[in-house]
Amino acid sequence: MSSVREEKVKSLRIIRLDEVIRSGTYPSGKYLAKKFEVSRATIMRDIEFLRDRYEAPLEYDFSRNGYYYSDPTFFIQSVMLSEGELFTVSTIMPLLEQYKNTPLESSFKKIMEKISMMLPDQVSVDAAFINEEVKFISDPLPEIDSEIFETIFRSIKIKQTIKFDYRSISRQEYSVRNVNPYHVICQKGNWYLLGYSHENHDIRVYTLSRMKSLEVLDQTFEIPKDFKMEDYIDPSFGIWNNNIQPIKIELLFDKSVNTYILERTWHATQECRQNEDGSVYLSFETNQMQETQHWVMQFGGSVKILNPPQLRDAVKEEARKILEN
Repeated sequence: MSSVREEKVKSLRIIRLDEVIRSGTYPSGKYLAKKFEVSRATIMRDIEFLRDRYEAPLEYDFSRNGYYYSDPTFFIQSVMLSEGELFTVSTIMPLLEQYKNTPLESSFKKIMEKISMMLPDQVSVDAAFINEEVKFISDPLPEIDSEIFETIFRSIKIKQTIKFDYRSISRQEYSVRNVNPYHVICQKGNWYLLGYSHENHDIRVYTLSRMKSLEVLDQTFEIPKDFKMEDYIDPSFGIWNNNIQPIKIELLFDKSVNTYILERTWHATQECRQNEDGSVYLSFETNQMQETQHWVMQFGGSVKILNPPQLRDAVKEEARKILEN
Protein backbone atom coordinates (compact mmCIF):
# COMPACT_ATOMS: atom_id res chain seq x y z
CA MET A 1 0.00 0.00 0.00
CA SER A 2 1.43 3.40 -0.97
CA SER A 3 2.10 6.04 1.68
CA VAL A 4 -0.62 8.32 0.23
CA ARG A 5 -3.12 5.48 0.35
CA GLU A 6 -2.10 4.62 3.91
CA GLU A 7 -2.62 8.19 5.07
CA LYS A 8 -6.03 8.30 3.41
CA VAL A 9 -7.14 5.05 5.10
CA LYS A 10 -5.74 6.22 8.43
CA SER A 11 -7.62 9.54 8.22
CA LEU A 12 -10.90 7.76 7.56
CA ARG A 13 -10.23 5.27 10.36
CA ILE A 14 -9.46 8.03 12.88
CA ILE A 15 -12.77 9.75 12.08
CA ARG A 16 -14.69 6.50 12.48
CA LEU A 17 -12.75 5.73 15.67
CA ASP A 18 -13.85 9.08 17.07
CA GLU A 19 -17.47 8.26 16.22
CA VAL A 20 -17.32 4.91 18.01
CA ILE A 21 -15.79 6.43 21.16
CA ARG A 22 -18.38 9.23 21.19
CA SER A 23 -21.17 6.65 21.00
CA GLY A 24 -20.63 5.97 24.72
CA THR A 25 -20.20 2.21 24.32
CA TYR A 26 -16.74 2.19 25.95
CA PRO A 27 -15.00 0.16 23.19
CA SER A 28 -11.92 -1.84 24.09
CA GLY A 29 -8.73 -2.03 22.08
CA LYS A 30 -9.55 -5.61 21.10
CA TYR A 31 -13.01 -4.62 19.89
CA LEU A 32 -11.66 -1.68 17.89
CA ALA A 33 -8.95 -3.78 16.25
CA LYS A 34 -11.53 -6.33 15.15
CA LYS A 35 -14.00 -3.68 13.97
CA PHE A 36 -11.47 -1.89 11.77
CA GLU A 37 -9.67 -5.07 10.75
CA VAL A 38 -6.25 -3.93 11.93
CA SER A 39 -3.81 -5.10 14.60
CA ARG A 40 -4.12 -4.04 18.22
CA ALA A 41 -0.79 -2.21 17.86
CA THR A 42 -2.25 -0.13 15.02
CA ILE A 43 -5.28 0.79 17.13
CA MET A 44 -3.04 1.81 20.02
CA ARG A 45 -1.08 4.08 17.64
CA ASP A 46 -4.38 5.57 16.47
CA ILE A 47 -5.39 6.24 20.07
CA GLU A 48 -2.08 7.99 20.72
CA PHE A 49 -2.58 9.94 17.50
CA LEU A 50 -5.96 11.11 18.79
CA ARG A 51 -4.39 12.32 22.01
CA ASP A 52 -1.37 13.99 20.42
CA ARG A 53 -2.72 15.42 17.16
CA TYR A 54 -6.27 16.29 18.16
CA GLU A 55 -5.67 16.72 21.90
CA ALA A 56 -8.57 14.35 22.55
CA PRO A 57 -9.55 13.99 26.24
CA LEU A 58 -9.32 10.24 25.82
CA GLU A 59 -9.44 8.12 28.99
CA TYR A 60 -9.67 4.42 29.81
CA ASP A 61 -12.35 3.11 32.17
CA PHE A 62 -11.01 -0.04 33.85
CA SER A 63 -14.38 -0.97 35.30
CA ARG A 64 -15.97 -0.97 31.81
CA ASN A 65 -12.80 -2.08 30.04
CA GLY A 66 -13.07 0.56 27.36
CA TYR A 67 -12.25 4.07 26.16
CA TYR A 68 -14.29 7.26 26.57
CA TYR A 69 -13.98 11.04 26.38
CA SER A 70 -13.77 12.81 29.72
CA ASP A 71 -15.29 15.81 27.93
CA PRO A 72 -18.50 14.49 26.28
CA THR A 73 -18.69 17.56 24.01
CA PHE A 74 -15.41 16.73 22.26
CA PHE A 75 -15.38 15.52 18.66
CA ILE A 76 -12.87 15.56 15.84
CA GLN A 77 -13.36 18.68 13.77
CA SER A 78 -12.45 17.35 10.38
CA VAL A 79 -13.63 17.97 6.87
CA MET A 80 -12.93 15.42 4.17
CA LEU A 81 -12.81 16.87 0.68
CA SER A 82 -12.97 14.47 -2.22
CA GLU A 83 -10.81 14.98 -5.27
CA GLY A 84 -13.84 16.18 -7.21
CA GLU A 85 -14.82 18.66 -4.49
CA LEU A 86 -11.28 19.99 -4.25
CA PHE A 87 -11.16 20.42 -8.02
CA THR A 88 -14.42 22.39 -7.86
CA VAL A 89 -13.16 24.69 -5.12
CA SER A 90 -9.79 25.27 -6.74
CA THR A 91 -11.49 26.02 -10.06
CA ILE A 92 -14.01 28.48 -8.61
CA MET A 93 -11.43 30.55 -6.78
CA PRO A 94 -9.67 31.96 -9.88
CA LEU A 95 -13.09 32.57 -11.43
CA LEU A 96 -13.85 35.00 -8.61
CA GLU A 97 -10.84 37.09 -9.59
CA GLN A 98 -12.89 38.72 -12.35
CA TYR A 99 -14.71 40.66 -9.61
CA LYS A 100 -11.57 42.41 -8.39
CA ASN A 101 -12.86 45.67 -9.82
CA THR A 102 -16.05 45.61 -7.73
CA PRO A 103 -16.86 45.75 -4.02
CA LEU A 104 -17.76 42.08 -4.35
CA GLU A 105 -14.06 41.32 -4.08
CA SER A 106 -13.94 42.35 -0.43
CA SER A 107 -17.29 40.64 0.19
CA PHE A 108 -15.96 37.37 -1.23
CA LYS A 109 -12.89 37.66 0.97
CA LYS A 110 -15.02 38.23 4.05
CA ILE A 111 -17.20 35.26 3.18
CA MET A 112 -14.16 33.04 2.71
CA GLU A 113 -12.75 34.25 6.02
CA LYS A 114 -16.03 33.41 7.77
CA ILE A 115 -16.07 29.98 6.15
CA SER A 116 -12.47 29.44 7.23
CA MET A 117 -13.38 30.37 10.81
CA MET A 118 -16.30 27.95 10.74
CA LEU A 119 -14.13 25.13 9.44
CA PRO A 120 -12.32 22.93 11.92
CA ASP A 121 -8.63 23.22 12.64
CA GLN A 122 -7.92 19.92 10.97
CA VAL A 123 -8.95 19.66 7.34
CA SER A 124 -8.18 16.42 5.53
CA VAL A 125 -8.03 16.47 1.75
CA ASP A 126 -8.65 13.33 -0.26
CA ALA A 127 -6.24 14.43 -3.02
CA ALA A 128 -2.61 15.46 -3.36
CA PHE A 129 -3.11 18.36 -5.69
CA ILE A 130 -4.34 21.92 -5.92
CA ASN A 131 -5.71 22.86 -9.31
CA GLU A 132 -3.18 25.15 -10.93
CA GLU A 133 -3.90 24.09 -14.48
CA VAL A 134 -7.11 26.11 -14.89
CA LYS A 135 -6.85 29.75 -15.91
CA PHE A 136 -9.73 32.13 -16.56
CA ILE A 137 -9.28 35.02 -18.99
CA SER A 138 -11.82 37.78 -18.44
CA ASP A 139 -12.48 40.96 -20.36
CA PRO A 140 -10.88 44.17 -19.04
CA LEU A 141 -13.50 45.63 -16.73
CA PRO A 142 -14.04 49.18 -15.40
CA GLU A 143 -13.72 50.13 -11.75
CA ILE A 144 -16.90 50.57 -9.70
CA ASP A 145 -16.98 52.79 -6.64
CA SER A 146 -17.86 50.68 -3.58
CA GLU A 147 -20.19 53.31 -2.11
CA ILE A 148 -22.16 53.54 -5.35
CA PHE A 149 -22.36 49.77 -5.59
CA GLU A 150 -23.70 49.33 -2.07
CA THR A 151 -25.99 52.38 -2.16
CA ILE A 152 -27.75 51.19 -5.32
CA PHE A 153 -28.54 47.82 -3.79
CA ARG A 154 -29.84 49.50 -0.65
CA SER A 155 -32.03 51.92 -2.60
CA ILE A 156 -33.53 49.04 -4.60
CA LYS A 157 -34.41 47.25 -1.39
CA ILE A 158 -36.07 50.27 0.27
CA LYS A 159 -37.52 51.52 -3.06
CA GLN A 160 -36.19 55.07 -2.91
CA THR A 161 -35.25 57.33 -5.81
CA ILE A 162 -31.57 58.01 -6.38
CA LYS A 163 -29.78 60.98 -7.88
CA PHE A 164 -26.36 60.81 -9.51
CA ASP A 165 -24.06 62.36 -12.08
CA TYR A 166 -23.75 60.23 -15.19
CA ARG A 167 -21.46 60.21 -18.19
CA SER A 168 -22.84 58.36 -21.20
CA ILE A 169 -20.56 56.51 -23.59
CA SER A 170 -20.45 59.32 -26.18
CA ARG A 171 -20.31 62.34 -23.84
CA GLN A 172 -17.40 64.15 -22.23
CA GLU A 173 -19.39 65.83 -19.48
CA TYR A 174 -21.51 64.45 -16.67
CA SER A 175 -25.23 65.22 -16.37
CA VAL A 176 -27.64 64.77 -13.47
CA ARG A 177 -29.98 61.77 -13.44
CA ASN A 178 -32.92 61.03 -11.15
CA VAL A 179 -33.85 57.38 -11.31
CA ASN A 180 -36.16 54.88 -9.63
CA PRO A 181 -33.85 51.83 -9.43
CA TYR A 182 -35.56 48.56 -10.36
CA HIS A 183 -32.88 45.94 -11.02
CA VAL A 184 -29.11 45.47 -11.12
CA ILE A 185 -27.87 43.26 -13.94
CA CYS A 186 -24.41 41.79 -14.49
CA GLN A 187 -23.50 40.96 -18.07
CA LYS A 188 -20.09 39.39 -18.65
CA GLY A 189 -18.61 41.19 -15.66
CA ASN A 190 -20.16 44.57 -16.48
CA TRP A 191 -22.75 45.93 -14.04
CA TYR A 192 -25.86 47.84 -15.06
CA LEU A 193 -28.82 49.51 -13.40
CA LEU A 194 -32.26 49.22 -14.96
CA GLY A 195 -34.68 51.87 -13.75
CA TYR A 196 -37.20 54.59 -14.50
CA SER A 197 -35.67 57.89 -15.61
CA HIS A 198 -37.45 61.01 -14.32
CA GLU A 199 -35.82 63.11 -17.03
CA ASN A 200 -36.80 60.84 -19.93
CA HIS A 201 -40.04 59.46 -18.45
CA ASP A 202 -38.98 56.01 -19.60
CA ILE A 203 -37.06 52.90 -18.54
CA ARG A 204 -33.32 53.34 -19.09
CA VAL A 205 -30.11 51.39 -18.55
CA TYR A 206 -27.13 52.89 -16.72
CA THR A 207 -23.61 51.54 -16.31
CA LEU A 208 -22.53 51.57 -12.66
CA SER A 209 -18.94 52.49 -13.48
CA ARG A 210 -20.09 55.74 -15.15
CA MET A 211 -21.87 57.06 -12.07
CA LYS A 212 -20.57 59.43 -9.43
CA SER A 213 -21.91 61.61 -6.59
CA LEU A 214 -24.80 59.24 -5.94
CA GLU A 215 -27.33 60.06 -3.21
CA VAL A 216 -30.57 58.51 -2.04
CA LEU A 217 -33.49 60.96 -2.11
CA ASP A 218 -36.32 61.16 0.38
CA GLN A 219 -38.73 59.94 -2.26
CA THR A 220 -40.20 56.45 -2.47
CA PHE A 221 -41.63 54.65 -5.48
CA GLU A 222 -43.39 51.45 -6.50
CA ILE A 223 -42.49 49.31 -9.48
CA PRO A 224 -45.48 49.24 -11.89
CA LYS A 225 -47.35 45.95 -11.82
CA ASP A 226 -47.09 45.61 -15.59
CA PHE A 227 -43.30 46.07 -15.60
CA LYS A 228 -41.39 43.13 -17.06
CA MET A 229 -37.61 43.15 -17.05
CA GLU A 230 -37.60 40.87 -20.10
CA ASP A 231 -39.13 43.73 -22.15
CA TYR A 232 -35.86 45.64 -21.81
CA ILE A 233 -33.19 42.95 -21.69
CA ASP A 234 -32.63 39.52 -23.16
CA PRO A 235 -31.42 37.17 -20.41
CA SER A 236 -29.88 34.92 -23.05
CA PHE A 237 -28.18 37.56 -25.15
CA GLY A 238 -27.60 40.88 -23.47
CA ILE A 239 -28.75 44.23 -22.22
CA TRP A 240 -29.24 47.46 -24.15
CA ASN A 241 -31.47 50.47 -23.89
CA ASN A 242 -34.29 48.83 -25.83
CA ASN A 243 -38.04 48.62 -25.55
CA ILE A 244 -39.02 46.79 -28.73
CA GLN A 245 -40.73 43.51 -29.41
CA PRO A 246 -38.48 40.50 -30.02
CA ILE A 247 -37.47 40.06 -33.65
CA LYS A 248 -36.57 36.77 -35.31
CA ILE A 249 -32.89 36.65 -36.25
CA GLU A 250 -31.89 34.23 -39.03
CA LEU A 251 -28.23 33.56 -39.81
CA LEU A 252 -26.31 31.21 -42.06
CA PHE A 253 -22.80 30.28 -40.91
CA ASP A 254 -20.10 28.98 -43.21
CA LYS A 255 -19.01 25.35 -42.78
CA SER A 256 -15.61 26.59 -41.59
CA VAL A 257 -17.18 27.44 -38.20
CA ASN A 258 -19.95 24.84 -38.12
CA THR A 259 -18.61 22.89 -35.11
CA TYR A 260 -18.17 26.10 -33.11
CA ILE A 261 -21.78 27.13 -33.77
CA LEU A 262 -23.32 23.69 -33.29
CA GLU A 263 -21.63 22.92 -29.96
CA ARG A 264 -23.08 25.94 -28.14
CA THR A 265 -26.48 27.09 -26.98
CA TRP A 266 -26.51 30.72 -28.09
CA HIS A 267 -30.08 31.52 -27.10
CA ALA A 268 -32.94 29.89 -25.20
CA THR A 269 -35.22 30.22 -28.26
CA GLN A 270 -32.69 29.08 -30.83
CA GLU A 271 -33.17 26.69 -33.73
CA CYS A 272 -29.86 25.33 -34.94
CA ARG A 273 -29.25 22.80 -37.70
CA GLN A 274 -26.52 21.77 -40.10
CA ASN A 275 -27.24 21.74 -43.80
CA GLU A 276 -26.02 19.11 -46.29
CA ASP A 277 -23.25 21.43 -47.54
CA GLY A 278 -21.88 21.81 -43.98
CA SER A 279 -23.25 25.29 -43.38
CA VAL A 280 -25.27 25.94 -40.22
CA TYR A 281 -28.62 27.69 -39.94
CA LEU A 282 -29.22 29.51 -36.65
CA SER A 283 -32.29 31.47 -35.63
CA PHE A 284 -33.54 32.99 -32.38
CA GLU A 285 -35.75 35.83 -31.17
CA THR A 286 -34.38 38.85 -29.32
CA ASN A 287 -35.04 42.55 -28.77
CA GLN A 288 -31.32 43.25 -28.47
CA MET A 289 -30.47 44.37 -31.99
CA GLN A 290 -27.29 46.25 -31.01
CA GLU A 291 -25.93 43.30 -29.06
CA THR A 292 -26.83 40.98 -31.93
CA GLN A 293 -25.07 43.26 -34.42
CA HIS A 294 -21.86 43.31 -32.37
CA TRP A 295 -22.01 39.54 -31.88
CA VAL A 296 -22.60 38.81 -35.58
CA MET A 297 -19.76 41.06 -36.72
CA GLN A 298 -17.18 39.08 -34.78
CA PHE A 299 -17.66 36.25 -37.28
CA GLY A 300 -16.68 38.48 -40.19
CA GLY A 301 -17.24 36.84 -43.56
CA SER A 302 -18.16 33.48 -42.01
CA VAL A 303 -21.79 34.48 -41.48
CA LYS A 304 -24.59 35.66 -43.73
CA ILE A 305 -27.56 37.60 -42.35
CA LEU A 306 -30.78 36.18 -43.77
CA ASN A 307 -33.18 38.25 -41.64
CA PRO A 308 -34.14 40.83 -40.52
CA PRO A 309 -33.25 43.45 -43.16
CA GLN A 310 -32.53 46.13 -40.53
CA LEU A 311 -29.83 43.98 -38.97
CA ARG A 312 -28.25 43.40 -42.38
CA ASP A 313 -28.34 47.15 -43.10
CA ALA A 314 -26.83 47.99 -39.70
CA VAL A 315 -23.91 45.63 -40.28
CA LYS A 316 -23.35 47.05 -43.78
CA GLU A 317 -23.27 50.59 -42.40
CA GLU A 318 -20.83 49.62 -39.66
CA ALA A 319 -18.60 47.87 -42.21
CA ARG A 320 -18.66 51.02 -44.36
CA LYS A 321 -17.48 53.09 -41.39
CA ILE A 322 -14.70 50.59 -40.72
CA LEU A 323 -13.48 50.91 -44.30
CA GLU A 324 -13.58 54.70 -44.11
CA ASN A 325 -11.49 54.70 -40.95
